[in-house]
Amino acid sequence: MAITFSDLHTESGIKSLDEFLSGKTYISGDQLTKDDVKVYAAVLEEPSGDLFPNASQWYQSVSSKLSASFPGKAVGVKVAGNAVPVEAAPSEEVKEEAPAGDDDDDLDLFGDETEEEKAAAEQREAAKVPSKKKESGKSSVLLDVKPWDDETDMKKLEEAVRSIEMPGLLWGASKLVAVGYGIKKLQIMMTIVDDLVSVDDLIEEKLTVEPINEYVQSCDIVAFNKI
Repeated sequence: MAITFSDLHTESGIKSLDEFLSGKTYISGDQLTKDDVKVYAAVLEEPSGDLFPNASQWYQSVSSKLSASFPGKAVGVKVAGNAVPVEAAPSEEVKEEAPAGDDDDDLDLFGDETEEEKAAAEQREAAKVPSKKKESGKSSVLLDVKPWDDETDMKKLEEAVRSIEMPGLLWGASKLVAVGYGIKKLQIMMTIVDDLVSVDDLIEEKLTVEPINEYVQSCDIVAFNKI
């Protein structure tokens, strides 16, 4: 049976999460799963260890597991404003080999595709296989949106991303994650109606073209789950 968490951007939501995690290591058992990644992305900052010890310990554990995907030293960020929790989408990482002598702007800071990104891509492809009974389902997608450099205005980047509106697309919670060299990426969740929204088309035709590509270098799918 699916577990539902709501209002994870509020103290009452974190309290419910803390109570649920009593005696547990992760959301769905003793190992990290996509359930943890989904909930982690909806929690805007690390819960207080004094007020919510279970949630705090879980958050630190997930952060440690995910750190291998992000080689930079995180300095910690806090996202201002009210974010409404929702759900997440796919992409392809843009990488180019920098010729000798190029400056730091051409340096690939985001590394190779992770196992989680590969799994998300495989799930996305599997979702395209037609079933015997056609149903209009929904999917939850966690998306990484990467800027060009440390001078990119991340507030304007997020505004540009959220300005995309189309039937069957709902943007959700977001936060900034440090990736190194003073650069932060936007991690944002969204919910899509499968028959109305193609995540590949969303990335290729909306997120990485003018005028949004003034801020966005590339997009990657962290998690892709059917609802």
